[in-house]
Amino acid sequence: MWRGDHGVEGFDPTDGVNGDNERWATNTGTVGVIVNGDDVTATGLFVEHFQTYNTLWNGENGRVILYQNELPYDPPTQADWTQPDGTLGYPGYKVADHVKHHELDGAGVYVFNQNNPSILTANGFEVPETPGVKLHHIMTVNLSAGTVQHVVNGVGGRADNTNTGTPQFVVDYPTP
Repeated sequence: MWRGDHGVEGFDPTDGVNGDNERWATNTGTVGVIVNGDDVTATGLFVEHFQTYNTLWNGENGRVILYQNELPYDPPTQADWTQPDGTLGYPGYKVADHVKHHELDGAGVYVFNQNNPSILTANGFEVPETPGVKLHHIMTVNLSAGTVQHVVNGVGGRADNTNTGTPQFVVDYPTP
């Protein structure tokens, strides 16, 4: 699942790193994948560039093996990429707060805010704090622009321009 957010539409070399200054408003897509059903398993789920949650998992007993995500390239400002409660950005993978059982193995959230490298995202992954929700071998990485402050729920290293291309890993969450 992919939202088209890069190209030459509205190209102006003085606006944004790559000049793609209109796509945020013209190629819209709020949420990529929403899973409402229970007992859903996904293998090889790839979701990229949506304007809020890329993946929002609402169902119980979900299982994902291999998840790949790029956050949107084109938020024009931090205000455009901030949640209503003030949280900076949206995680690439969100398990809803009411979910009690979910498991994710092998996942990455990548940041490349090419049109505004000052954009901050608080967490690559966000999950409820409950023993039945488990993440294994997850990471965030900066591809050359933007920042993900933590891998999951305030845990894990910062992916930014000081460590471009170096993944920030969390092996198990919560820690066993």
